[in-house]
Amino acid sequence: MERLSDRLYSWASVLEPNTLQQAEALSRLPIIAGHVALMPDAHLGIGSTVGSVIPTRGAIIPAAIGVDIGCGMIAARTDLRATDLPDGLEPFVDAMQTVVPAGLGKWHAEPKPEAYPWWEQHRGSVRTQLTDRQVKTLLIQLGTMGSGNHFFEVALDQHQAVWILMHSGSRGIGNQLANLHMDVAKRECEFDFLALRGRKEDGSLAWLEEGTAEFEAHIADMNFAQAYALKNRSMMMDAAVGWLAGWLGRGREVQRVNCHHNFTAREVHDGVEVWVTRKGAIRAGAGDLGLIPGSMGGRSYVVRGKANPLSYESCAHGAGRRLSRRAARTTLTIESLRERMAGRAWQAGSAEALLDEHPEAYKDIDVVMADQADLVDVLYELRGIANYKGTS
Repeated sequence: MERLSDRLYSWASVLEPNTLQQAEALSRLPIIAGHVALMPDAHLGIGSTVGSVIPTRGAIIPAAIGVDIGCGMIAARTDLRATDLPDGLEPFVDAMQTVVPAGLGKWHAEPKPEAYPWWEQHRGSVRTQLTDRQVKTLLIQLGTMGSGNHFFEVALDQHQAVWILMHSGSRGIGNQLANLHMDVAKRECEFDFLALRGRKEDGSLAWLEEGTAEFEAHIADMNFAQAYALKNRSMMMDAAVGWLAGWLGRGREVQRVNCHHNFTAREVHDGVEVWVTRKGAIRAGAGDLGLIPGSMGGRSYVVRGKANPLSYESCAHGAGRRLSRRAARTTLTIESLRERMAGRAWQAGSAEALLDEHPEAYKDIDVVMADQADLVDVLYELRGIANYKGTS
């Protein structure tokens, strides 16, 4: 860990200048309670740095949570072994397109049966008045995966046990609620306070003050979106494990981990109650289990937190991007993507659409894990053997 200033600590051995500048601007805000902690996967984000842990007192920055509230990872360890799998897992990749449809696609139909009781249980917790169309969409999208870097993967651990892991969040409703509260914050925040060191800071750093109606509405909607994301991942994992067991004629789940990496929670650190926003970071308190995925088809990790107080008991959420999506598309090639994915089942026919998810667009996961040896212990090292990503 490097102490860059009294208000900014970093665990990232690789940190781009623009990422550092963005993190420094964030750390200067008067609502920061202590220091901002940059995780090893830190990279440039919208307003706030992805891979940052942000303690605030009396206020929350909606944009620091991001537009995918509650986005996170889920993994299930099964009682299956590598020897139980067939030579090729292409059928799994093909099946996931209908078992857990992704993106917008053409799958809009009827909600899954589980969606209705979940909505009835949680509808009273959302503060924003949702339209009939929004309700219909959130019901349909419950149990579906986003696109971009959201994925399903079959992996083997160091003991040759079969795992399924997945990355997704709160879908369209989370995005809509996030943008709504970000806009409210920009209107309500007194930007005179942001004119620090003679320059205007990014408007995305606007905050909502605790005790206001706007703050309370944001917290309620955020908690709703986080609950939606947890349920969404659980439903998809149930479907994927069920399909795999049905296809193989055997197998069951024996362990599950489900964790957010875009969220805010009220916590006590160093005896002080603060709001801790983890933007692309996961909670790593004593005994907390977390999931740290690498790039497509690479290594991922199941970890247990060490409760390091300097990181506000947090750790990295993944490898972190090294190249923007545009840079990846202009500098990397489809041929090299096919080479990197050789020996794995994946959507080879969609290589062009997946170019911005090229493994070389991400940081070296080995470096990320070495940088945070004081934050987590590794329980399982997972090697991806089949990968399915949303492409629309």
